[in-house]
Amino acid sequence: MKNLKTIASFLKDRWLLLVAWMVFFVLTILVFWLIPHSPLDWGTVGYLFLMQSVLLLFFLSVSYLAKRRFWQKITPQPGDSLLQNYLYGARSVEEERIERYVNQLIGEHQELMQQVVRNQEEQKEYIDSWVHEIKVPLAASRLLLHAVEFDIPDDKFILLENELTRINAYVEQVLYVSRLDSFSKDYLVQEVSMKSVIQPVLRSQANYFIQKNLHYEVEGDDQHILTDEKWLSFIFSQLVSNAVKYTPDNGQLTIQINKDEQGTYLRLTDNGIGIPPEDLRRIFDKGFTGENGRKTDTHSTGLGLYLAKNLAKELGIELTAASTVGQGTTMTLFFPLLSYYEETR
Repeated sequence: MKNLKTIASFLKDRWLLLVAWMVFFVLTILVFWLIPHSPLDWGTVGYLFLMQSVLLLFFLSVSYLAKRRFWQKITPQPGDSLLQNYLYGARSVEEERIERYVNQLIGEHQELMQQVVRNQEEQKEYIDSWVHEIKVPLAASRLLLHAVEFDIPDDKFILLENELTRINAYVEQVLYVSRLDSFSKDYLVQEVSMKSVIQPVLRSQANYFIQKNLHYEVEGDDQHILTDEKWLSFIFSQLVSNAVKYTPDNGQLTIQINKDEQGTYLRLTDNGIGIPPEDLRRIFDKGFTGENGRKTDTHSTGLGLYLAKNLAKELGIELTAASTVGQGTTMTLFFPLLSYYEETR
């Protein structure tokens, strides 16, 4: 079927040649007809038509076979990219012109992509440098704040401390966004205690728990998993931050750890405002804030869950969400069991 389509396209491009052949054949008959005292022999006409048809078919076949090889070179196969490999082996002036044009496009494309990669690397290096440099004045500001803790009202102190914590969280988001593309260069998989990841994250949110009078409970026995502790801590911190943000005062957070024959589950459940059904399927999209995030008192960036989802995917963790408006939300991190003998590679 594919060859028939190729032949049809080949003949379609040569319609002018076919018209010229037909005109030439008609003129030949007209010449025979105009010769005086020579009756028109239709047998001769048929023989002439047959000979010319054979010659035309032979010419078209040779031309098709000669061009098919070149067409195959410039026709991308599934998974291939024409912008990666240069063309070569042209056999005609037409093919040489096409080859030069395509190779020039490939060269310009590769130069442009190299420039884009260089720019991205420079931007990433700048962001990494900026993040590490900004952490110094942030740490100094926190030390100065604690130095004047008893010289300012408690509400002002708590407000300043919260703002510094929020700034530090945004700085961390910038750092992880910049490292997302180069994840494979910055991770260390090892056996990690799940509670050793959970507890520091909960302590980092202590001020918000106290201010909103939130209660939390960790249920289930500790489990050990194979993952990168640093990246998992960041993922869990984004989930906890969201839960705290959208849970009203005197709310409850429950962290559940359990394990079955498929793997280990880490569930974070809150009794907050919940997520509308029309927003639930988009909460992991980059920049999506939804109905809840557009509220002025939440300061949502739409990056936290996006980063958590993508980093979890890189670590082989499945992150899912379930929610009911007015009742709360459950975020589940699933760590599948790894078995050497079940590997398909």
